[in-house]
Amino acid sequence: MTRLGLAAKRLSLFDYWLLVKRMTETPSPSTKPLTKWMKFVLRFVAVFNVLAGLFMLIGYHETYKIIGMDKPAINFPIQLVGILVGLFGVGYYLVAKNPIENRNVLALGFWSKLLGSCLGTGYVLLGKLPPQFIAVYFFADLIYLPPFYLIMRRLYALAKERDAD
Repeated sequence: MTRLGLAAKRLSLFDYWLLVKRMTETPSPSTKPLTKWMKFVLRFVAVFNVLAGLFMLIGYHETYKIIGMDKPAINFPIQLVGILVGLFGVGYYLVAKNPIENRNVLALGFWSKLLGSCLGTGYVLLGKLPPQFIAVYFFADLIYLPPFYLIMRRLYALAKERDAD
């Protein structure tokens, strides 16, 4: 029993397999493009990106302090990245509102998060960025890759079905 008095159910590997299968199966034409969790993820990451972009644009001094880097003489690069991060946030909101038509924005976001994480890892391994920078791109990028992949898979399958009709 848990603190709330509810029995905690242990999921078997089969239960996990069924759960993943339900989350990734190709939807029928009558199915809504996004499930509740997918909309939540897209809306959450939209707000997160807009706020993170604003922070990089306006609070760039604190950004450098957080990741343990010396502030460069020119702040333009971090501010430009902030603008792009914020625009991706708007794009994720558009995907949540009109998923099939805006699925390519999600694909761009997926590849941006994947490649940006690879670049960050390279700089950490070369010693050009401090190791605590890993936490920055883990929580800003890496954790979104699996849900983005599942959402993209669903949206592209729906688009393929729609175009076949």
